[in-house]
Amino acid sequence: MQSRVESAYFVVVRRGKTPQLTPPQHGGARFTDTRSRFYLQRIFWMVIRSRGAESLHRWPDDLEWRRKNRFVTTIRRYVAIGDSSTEGLEDPDGNGGYRGWADRLAQHIADAQDEPLEYANLAIRGLRMKEIRTSQLDDALGMRPDLLTVFGGVNDLIGGPCDFDSIRADYVIIFGQARSQGATVLTFTMPDPAAINPLGRYWRDRAAKLNTIIRTEAERHGVVVMDFERYPVATDPRLWFEDHLHGNELGHRTVAAALAWRLSVDGFDEGWAELPEGGSAWPKGREKLRGDFDWARNYVAPWLGKGIRGIRQGSGVQRKRPIPTVVPKGPPDR
Repeated sequence: MQSRVESAYFVVVRRGKTPQLTPPQHGGARFTDTRSRFYLQRIFWMVIRSRGAESLHRWPDDLEWRRKNRFVTTIRRYVAIGDSSTEGLEDPDGNGGYRGWADRLAQHIADAQDEPLEYANLAIRGLRMKEIRTSQLDDALGMRPDLLTVFGGVNDLIGGPCDFDSIRADYVIIFGQARSQGATVLTFTMPDPAAINPLGRYWRDRAAKLNTIIRTEAERHGVVVMDFERYPVATDPRLWFEDHLHGNELGHRTVAAALAWRLSVDGFDEGWAELPEGGSAWPKGREKLRGDFDWARNYVAPWLGKGIRGIRQGSGVQRKRPIPTVVPKGPPDR
């Protein structure tokens, strides 16, 4: 792997764009071709020697190397940013709060390695993608994570006008800055909303565009993607809370196991993708109409009412884990 200095040398010399040098010991005479190559080589090696061994050890930190997204065998610090999904709705922790896939993923990582894991979760429900970037990214990167998970954009899809150029720019900034700092970044796509939500058919095209942004920018920046859109289990009704928007406990368990598998955490395989025993399907006919009516009354109407009154979903909600703290090892929880 070439350092920035070495790369600059090869760009100049190997492409034949050798600058004219004016060595003072020759009275200002200009030298080109072979002689200028000689002097450029001398200058190059003088710089390398002056930077010393410390510089050589920093060569692997070059952006090109980081973009290969080498999975670290030990994760010492994990930070999660995002919206309600990352916060953990609707996976109650038994103490009035929420657990969620990010907490569960942190537990899987902590249990699978000898080194202690520090974990922080900055996610807050209701945030759009730009708000996730502007309110969470700097704090997350300031914690110098080995692993950063990020998922957002769903609130953009369901909340009126959706600026996909802005969403793409936010993902580019988050991916780019985290990767340039050397963090492994993990994200995922959303399943087909038409298979989950009564209004999902109106968001289907938007969801497809969001997934395309996530895939393309992740590939460009060397980010790890768990592509849930391509797994049938992601739309199994047993994994979803009755609001048809958030995962339930089983849903969050499944997401955590999938992400652990995607990161090659010891003890995890692709078994998470198997449909649970005892087939289940979304209701149809009158049962579906009755269920949709109850869903609209219990979830859509209150959501619209808050919107009319200007009340944000995450108003007053604080980060549940704002400072990285060690995750105690626990019993297997898959």
